[in-house]
Amino acid sequence: MMEGRKVNTDAVIQMKDIYKKFKGFQLEIPLLQIPKGFATALIGENGAGKSTLINILAGTRLDYTGEIVYFGGETDETVIRESIGYTSPNSYFMPQWIVQSIPKISELLFDSFHADRYEKLCGDLGLPMDNKKISGLSDGMRMKTMLATVFARDTALLLLDEPASPLDPLMRDKLCGMIREYLEEGNGEKSVFFSTHNITDMENVTDYCIIMERGKVVEQGFVEELKEKYIVVKGEAKDAEAAKDFLLGFRKNSYGYEGLCLAEQADKLAGFDIAAETPTLSQISIAVMRQYSALRV
Repeated sequence: MMEGRKVNTDAVIQMKDIYKKFKGFQLEIPLLQIPKGFATALIGENGAGKSTLINILAGTRLDYTGEIVYFGGETDETVIRESIGYTSPNSYFMPQWIVQSIPKISELLFDSFHADRYEKLCGDLGLPMDNKKISGLSDGMRMKTMLATVFARDTALLLLDEPASPLDPLMRDKLCGMIREYLEEGNGEKSVFFSTHNITDMENVTDYCIIMERGKVVEQGFVEELKEKYIVVKGEAKDAEAAKDFLLGFRKNSYGYEGLCLAEQADKLAGFDIAAETPTLSQISIAVMRQYSALRV
C-alpha cells in the first residue's frame, strides 16, 4: 500500500460544512480531508451517503451547501475538470453510443485523453472495439469501458463510485493493480477516492479509509493506524455479557463471543480468558458500521 511511495500529508480535496437533505436522510460533513497521494476507500451501507458524496465531489450533483477545495486551492474549473476522472455505477455513456465511437467522443470532451492508451487498455481488459451499442453491454463490461476511459487520460485524481461491484474477482484484482500503478506513477501527486462494498477484495490497495453511516463520517484513518487502534477479541461464552460493554460489533454464539475493542481499553478485559488478534479492514468496517447502523443485527 503506502510502501515505496512518497508520503504526502497534503489534502487533495478538503470539504467543509457539506450538507444535502433528502426526504428521511441528510448528508452532513462538518470537515473532511482526502489525503493526497493515496488510495482512499469510502465504506458504508447502502444509503449511507457514499454516492451522494462522490457525485458532489465529481460535480454531477450541485444541490448542496458547503465548501470544497480541490488540489490545494485550484479555482480554474477547466483545470479541475481535466484533472479528475470519474466513474459511476450508472453509466454516463449515452445508451445509443457505439463502443467504437467512445475514443472520438472522449477526445472531444477531454484534452488529456489518449486514444492509443485507451486502445491498449481495451486490449488488456478484454474489451471489444466494435459497433455494439453501450446499451447492449453487461454491467461489468460497461464499468470496464468507463475505467479504460478514465485511465486513458492524464489526471491527478480518480473518483470511482463502486467500481468493483459489477466486476468479477479476477477483474477486481486487475483494478487493484491499475490503481497501484496509477499512484506509483504519480509519485505522491496522484490520488484515488473510491467507494466499495467489496472491502476484502479492495483492502490490499486501500491506504486510507473513511467509514460512513447515516450520512455522517463515523471513523477514518490510515489503515495501518486503524489496525493499531483496534484489536479483535475472542472469548468464552461464560464471559460474554461482562465483556459486551467494551466491544464494538459484538457477536455471541454457544461457543463464545467476538468483537472489536479499542486497543487503549484492552486492559479492561484483563480478567477474562481472551485471544486478541490484529483486525482486517473488513472486520473494522463491519464492527464500526454495526455500532451506528439502523439495521438490527
